[in-house]
Amino acid sequence: MWRRPAWQVLRQLVRHESGDTVGSLVLERSMNRVQLLGRVGQDPIMRQVDGKNPVTIFSLATNEMWRTGENEVAQTGDISQKTTWHRISVFRPGLRDVTYQYVKKGSRLYVEGKLDYGEYTDKNNVRRQATTIIADNVIFLSDNIKEKYYGLGCFVTLRWHQCSHPNTLLRCYACRLPPGGAGRMTISCSF
Repeated sequence: MWRRPAWQVLRQLVRHESGDTVGSLVLERSMNRVQLLGRVGQDPIMRQVDGKNPVTIFSLATNEMWRTGENEVAQTGDISQKTTWHRISVFRPGLRDVTYQYVKKGSRLYVEGKLDYGEYTDKNNVRRQATTIIADNVIFLSDNIKEKYYGLGCFVTLRWHQCSHPNTLLRCYACRLPPGGAGRMTISCSF
């Protein structure tokens, strides 16, 4: 099968007119992706705003550590730490419900999602800006989730699954886990 080089395909997707004007069709790829590994700062809350779909919200702390002192190369000196708090929002129905039910304060999580900026009005009618992570994937790394619900100490991954075939949602043969979330969540384990 004959294939064109990637640069020829991309060149056809991006079309510029001569001169100072940009063509009517400019297709560019972009990415908005966030990966966080940290601990939950508070139990999740579920909110429903203006009659829209509910959302599960929780905070996640990530830490950055470094050495300070005269001889950083020799790894001597004091260790400094900075904690950054992230607001995580889960909108997807299956993931939202499982996250609300099982995530607790102190749980260790890996979260994948996208960065979102928004505005809200506080109780004093002041407009404020909010930054949140819209979660697409949550991986439970805490011992309490692994031991309490799954027994074998594996990493439990909850992924949203858009499959219309109910027979594809089988048990995890490594841990004998049932499919989660009304047939819409898949649970996979890795050791």
